[in-house]
Amino acid sequence: LEWIPETCAYRLLAEGKDLPLWHPLVSGEPDTVHKAGISVRGKVVSAKSIHPDDLPNYVVDDD
Repeated sequence: LEWIPETCAYRLLAEGKDLPLWHPLVSGEPDTVHKAGISVRGKVVSAKSIHPDDLPNYVVDDD
């Protein structure tokens, strides 16, 4: 499972690690990921709603 991101629930479980408390499989609530502030809800827009010439204005560079 090395090709799966280190934060993926499938990988964490396969490696015998615990899932974070906010994970819906732990909390039983689908909204805990949003309440924890780690989802992309409200932080992204669909590229379909942006004119192609404006797309570079929406790209975030972490460097």
